[in-house]
Amino acid sequence: MDTSRAGVLFRAYGARLAVLRRSWHLLSAEPVAVVSLLFLFMVVVFGLLASRISPYGPNDQDISARLLQPSLTGGHLLGTDGLGRDVLSRLMYGTRMALLIPLVGVAISLVLGVTLGLVAGYYGGKADAIIMRIVDIKMALSSNLLILVIIVMIGPGPKTIMLVFGLVNWVLYARMVRGAILSLRETPFVQAARIIGCSNRRVMFAHVMPSMVAVIVSVSIVEMAKMMITESGLSFLGFGVQPPTVTWGLMLAAGREYLNVAWWLVTFPGLMISGTVLAISLVGIWLRAVTDPFQRNIMGMPRKQQ
Repeated sequence: MDTSRAGVLFRAYGARLAVLRRSWHLLSAEPVAVVSLLFLFMVVVFGLLASRISPYGPNDQDISARLLQPSLTGGHLLGTDGLGRDVLSRLMYGTRMALLIPLVGVAISLVLGVTLGLVAGYYGGKADAIIMRIVDIKMALSSNLLILVIIVMIGPGPKTIMLVFGLVNWVLYARMVRGAILSLRETPFVQAARIIGCSNRRVMFAHVMPSMVAVIVSVSIVEMAKMMITESGLSFLGFGVQPPTVTWGLMLAAGREYLNVAWWLVTFPGLMISGTVLAISLVGIWLRAVTDPFQRNIMGMPRKQQ
């Protein structure tokens, strides 16, 4: 019995190693994905270690050093803003909210949408009708407009934005999961799980969900990029994160007042926003290609080795 158990564990470990080797092979064949992952890794490190590696605090002011241009020797690598605050340090601290808000927003919408989609697709009936009518109503409304209206009513702030993002964007996951459940509900392996006495919860999460994980992850990555742009736009308009908390959107809003005399105040935050969103999107495309053989063949990526 112990030998059999050890053999099963060994085969499972070998299967995981094979998956890792295959993923690395596909990743090494895509230099764009490698660069994107390295850039995202750098952004995450900046955010996590901002308090240790940034040369100044995010709100340290020095009026005598206001609007200094970027310089390799002047102590302010990316210059200073209108209050003498170091732009590089503020970019590092702003990384935290730029990543945290979309990440939490995606997590909330993912949990809510997947759960409701599973209930609607697996059980059907009144639960399906009610959930899908709510989805239809939400799809008829503009997401950005709805987010803006709710934030104006409740009040801006990081927690509010995270919650609103999650409550507004769950419908995408609900529709996607419901459609997948309807196509898998009558398949032989699901019917076999029911026959042997598996509970509904086990059927849904142990037999059905693994078939959708790859698509859900790739969609979540793209949704994170969209939420990052939305958060930056809200902060730029004054409806997002409020000072003294630092975000890239707030840096853009503050820098537009000096656009004609201090180009770096909007250039560097804009590059961070666009670069991070692009990197996340490219990683999402690569991940979809890795997990979907049809997409991999379209993109000309290496096929699975036999």
